[in-house]
Amino acid sequence: MREETDLATPLRGPEHDNDPSETPGFVEAVVGAIDAGDVAALRAIVSDLHETDVARLLEALPAADRPQLIELLGSDFDFTALTELDETVRVQILEALSTQTVVDGMRDLDSDDAVYILEDLDDADKQEILSNLSIPERAALQRSLDYPEESAGRRMQTEFIALPPYWTVGQTLDYIGETEGLPETFFEVFVVDATYRLNGSVPLDRLLRTKRGTKLGDVVTPDRHVVNATDDQEDVARVFERYNLISAPVVDEAGRLVGVLTVDDIVDVIQEEAEEDLKALGGVAGDEELSDSFWYIARSRFSWLLLNLIAANIASFVIALFENELQRMVALAVLMPIVASQGGNAATQTMTVAVRALATRELRPSNARRVIARELLVGLFNGVVFAVIMAVVVFARFGVADLGFVIALAMVINLAAAALGGILIPLTLDRLKVDPAVASGPFVTTITDVVGFFAFLGIASLWF
Repeated sequence: MREETDLATPLRGPEHDNDPSETPGFVEAVVGAIDAGDVAALRAIVSDLHETDVARLLEALPAADRPQLIELLGSDFDFTALTELDETVRVQILEALSTQTVVDGMRDLDSDDAVYILEDLDDADKQEILSNLSIPERAALQRSLDYPEESAGRRMQTEFIALPPYWTVGQTLDYIGETEGLPETFFEVFVVDATYRLNGSVPLDRLLRTKRGTKLGDVVTPDRHVVNATDDQEDVARVFERYNLISAPVVDEAGRLVGVLTVDDIVDVIQEEAEEDLKALGGVAGDEELSDSFWYIARSRFSWLLLNLIAANIASFVIALFENELQRMVALAVLMPIVASQGGNAATQTMTVAVRALATRELRPSNARRVIARELLVGLFNGVVFAVIMAVVVFARFGVADLGFVIALAMVINLAAAALGGILIPLTLDRLKVDPAVASGPFVTTITDVVGFFAFLGIASLWF
């Protein structure tokens, strides 16, 4: 009996703030309740879990048990948990559930969460679910789905409070306190005209401190950070970050208020965009997830590996040009990878900083020249320092002073080239409207390898 109590009520708090699905026996207890069809036991186990913990539980369950858990819980299952799942797992669950179960679950969701769940389904499944919703619900979701992917219109919540400027503060407070169906969380009341064009907003703290007889139009503040529904979500996230916003109104092309973005949506955007950039720098598709299939991952990584193979062949061609020198002095073959490797690492450092600065708009045409000059000086400085180190190491190892000088000079040249390539290539790709996070790697690798090998072997062939 003691064990059942512990499983049903996972420990919480800072010292036990871990994933309940990792608790010994927890997943097994849930699977046992699903197999037995014991709804009461499932409710006792799952009811107190946060939506994120429910998502982790779903991922830990066998694939066949995931939709069964949701069907058994019925209205007790919070569909918000599906927004915390990997896309692959979420789609698999939705396809396995009955249409009516999905429709019933989505009715209790905020519009932004409902759109997030729907947008990954194929058109047939999407339309089947929408057709079973009421006309107002369907219209609100379809309007958001009609906006481009990764736009503010896809992320916005269409539930908000908008009132005319002639309403008083007292009317507004009574309306908020007595009206059902208002958003669960909101930070301001928007003031609109008869055509729903936005006049501004009244923050809740100001509303509560203002006399009841005051009209909203007298205390409204024009919104300086209005978001267009077609704005890219990454640009919107940057505005939230720069101005420390909690929420922002979203308007259509006619200036009519159509939704609101809140900081919790933006945190998700920032995380997604950061993950995409990090994966792209490693040659991984931005939408690759742990739950993806073997074939999908293999296909998505193939193109990157192919580009690197081409780059490696170009570098090997440069090496072949100096075949005679390599045969004459074996030490060149031993030292050659050091020059290329050091240049590759230096270029990766510069490229990472440049790509991130471009993504956050910190690197702009106005400061590009200064940053390029700085990176070149850094490359030259590090090149000189490592050149001295390698010259000493080579002389101590091979006893040939000239060879130390050759590798030192090649090191300076390659690290300078690495610094320039690491920043100029991302800048060029960005100017050409190509994502520098995705495409920079192969080009930078090719430059550092080719320049490193050519400089080292070329100087050696001329010197000796």
